[in-house]
Amino acid sequence: MSATTAPPANTHGKAAAIFVCVLAALAGLMFGLDIGVISGAQQFLQKDFGISDDTLGWIVSIMMFGAALGALVAGWLSSQLGRKRTMILGAVLFVGGSVVCGMAPTPEVLLVGRLVLGIAIGLASFTAPLYLAEVAPESIRGAMISMYQLMITIGILVAFLSDTALSYTGNWRWMLGVIAIPGALFLLGVAFLPESPRWLMMKGRDPEAEQVLQRLLGNRDAISREMGEIREQLKTPQRGVHMFFQNSNFRRSVGLGMLLQVMQQLTGMNVVMYYAPRIFQGMGYDTESQMWFTAIVGLVNVLATFIAIGLVDKLGRKPILYAGFVVMAIGLGVVGTMMRLGIHTHGEQFFTVGMLLVFIVGFAMSAGPLIWTLCSEIQPLKGRDFGIGCSTFTNWVANSLVGLSFLPLLNSIGQAETFWLYAAFNVVFIGLTIWLVPETKGVTLEQIERNLMAGKALRRIGQ
Repeated sequence: MSATTAPPANTHGKAAAIFVCVLAALAGLMFGLDIGVISGAQQFLQKDFGISDDTLGWIVSIMMFGAALGALVAGWLSSQLGRKRTMILGAVLFVGGSVVCGMAPTPEVLLVGRLVLGIAIGLASFTAPLYLAEVAPESIRGAMISMYQLMITIGILVAFLSDTALSYTGNWRWMLGVIAIPGALFLLGVAFLPESPRWLMMKGRDPEAEQVLQRLLGNRDAISREMGEIREQLKTPQRGVHMFFQNSNFRRSVGLGMLLQVMQQLTGMNVVMYYAPRIFQGMGYDTESQMWFTAIVGLVNVLATFIAIGLVDKLGRKPILYAGFVVMAIGLGVVGTMMRLGIHTHGEQFFTVGMLLVFIVGFAMSAGPLIWTLCSEIQPLKGRDFGIGCSTFTNWVANSLVGLSFLPLLNSIGQAETFWLYAAFNVVFIGLTIWLVPETKGVTLEQIERNLMAGKALRRIGQ
């Protein structure tokens, strides 16, 4: 290839890679939509069915238990069926679960529909970041994986706006059922995605992998180099369970991935997403104001995620995580203090809401997208399915426990103390980031693996 023709090919390849990554990241939209709709629908379905806070907590949280189940089987499915077909299966289940939720005649049927939705989201939350890590060039890998988190935030915002519009009639069935439409659109879009070239080569389908890389990279030298690196890593087949019991270095990366997901959940972000109207009720706002402020939370969440996408491949992962944990600790600490002192005036209400939004910014610019990015980067290729499966499963178990415990915490230790607890967690996470988290900016997945298997300290495997 001549020097005059190479740049256009590279430009075309990068554009194609970005397009494919954005389409794959739409899997996050399904997750975000479900978080958003259940947040706005809670008070209406609770009144309609006449259920207690405990039952409501299960309706909210059973989706996360389903997601944990989905994550358990997602590694095997993505290895056997491929990344693309697994995402298609998740989309089908998502559409079906949405329809069941919207038509549920009893709380029990609603629980079943939420469980199916959870399985769908568990499959997607495992497979989409894995797929993105395998198709995105390292120069834009962090931004492209962060795109998954951006789609989650967009889904939350769209659902919050939909809930706000439907809240005037209180029609929770439409709130829960309408998300089947974007789910069907995602199903249509993912059908046009190429399969992961890494998975194709794992299955001995090198010519197909080369065709995909031609589409994604558009440069013969880059294609040859990428295939060579993948081929080198595939000399030993994918055996995650075996590696986990036989290789202590692999156990370290699996453990770090699980810890990172626990950290993400204990920041307190998802309790704000799931129970935003209840939190604003505690600040003294009426139902209409609760819904509109919840929509504002969704908007800030979307906008702040662009900070991570724009900076993750420039500043790196760790500096952004440091800043995020500090901002989150301050935001929640002030919210808790205001609730302890008492919120009596409109000025105090707006100030408290503002500090909650500061917390949202801290999460959306850091732990939200970057935890998923790191979890997909630190696992070696031969155990990547198993490693990401473990971390994703941990995410959903922690997510469900946080969702189940939030209302009991509010009712037992109080609102202020609950927010202070989550603020304290964020302070602890600053130390864990210093001690354990590696900087992976601009480093190939293969180099990260070599450092890990050489026994380097976890915080140094990106060097």
